[in-house]
Amino acid sequence: MKYRKLFFLATALVMLQLPMVSMAEPYASTYTPLPSDPVLIVNATILTGTGERIEGGSLLMSEGVIREIRADSQISENKQTTVIDAQGRWLTPGLIDVHSHLGVYASPNLNAHSDGNEISNPVTARVWAEHSIWPQDPGFSRALAGGVTSLQVLPGSANLIGGRGVTLKNVPAVSYQAMKFPGAPQGLKMACGENPKRVYGERKQTPTTRMGNVAGYRAQWIEAQKYIRDWEDYEKAGKSKKAKDKAKRPIRDLRLETLAGALKGDILVHMHCYRADEMMTIMDMADEFGYKVTAFHHAVEAYKIADKLAEKGICGALWADWWGFKAEAYDGIQENIALVDRPEGSCAIVHSD
Repeated sequence: MKYRKLFFLATALVMLQLPMVSMAEPYASTYTPLPSDPVLIVNATILTGTGERIEGGSLLMSEGVIREIRADSQISENKQTTVIDAQGRWLTPGLIDVHSHLGVYASPNLNAHSDGNEISNPVTARVWAEHSIWPQDPGFSRALAGGVTSLQVLPGSANLIGGRGVTLKNVPAVSYQAMKFPGAPQGLKMACGENPKRVYGERKQTPTTRMGNVAGYRAQWIEAQKYIRDWEDYEKAGKSKKAKDKAKRPIRDLRLETLAGALKGDILVHMHCYRADEMMTIMDMADEFGYKVTAFHHAVEAYKIADKLAEKGICGALWADWWGFKAEAYDGIQENIALVDRPEGSCAIVHSD
């Protein structure tokens, strides 16, 4: 099959830091690279992922690692090397999807597989998407056939704060731990706009308005700030173990532990948001509480504030072309990605959702 054009998706992957409550990383990755023989691809049009395009290039892979890229066919090989002639074809990096629900909304679409939204409360920061993942979801193999080699799986967007996400390697596995990308940070999924106010308004709960949404976030961040202070005060209670034992040890809270991790920068904040005005409000709120929004997801009006996003170092994780399916998605334009990508220091990412 000849590939005319491929967009690849990217997200920053940084080393995971331990949470405030000292412990070994829970549910740790058990991923190991699949065994592989050397593969040499020749005569390809290679897009390196850094803006470079190589015509008639060669690429050598072995043991799951790209060993060499050249603009000719002078890469040495041995008897174990499989040679693939890619004349007339494109070779790109594996795709990284920063916003996926594979595994938590598995195929086929049944209630039994609907594990992406914990709608028992508008704030469910305590839940982790990885604990819903079904590794046998056939969507993983379909995505792999389309070139997606890694993906961040997030909770859905029914909640103001929906819980932690996880980054996976798209490999066959029995457990999600065997798919978990070693060293990748967790993300925190948050949502603004129509979804939370609609879901909880229909349930006769708060929030029912956009102002209720913002009040809900702020109340949570205030609690998280106190949680951080309480742990810091406990740690400072005394240098001797005896003095520390007399101090009041805070009760561990999974919701506040996640929110505290986001405030401290250990957990990356991913914000489902469509309208430019709401994104500006969220940026002001991040300044108020001293945290960073890593990316606005969907963000069909991001083109209106592209300069502001670049100034703040916030990525736009955007659809290639999807708009108008609800009121807040109505003002989308096809040039959104290009306009967000234009300013100096900008970050535009294509995602699937």
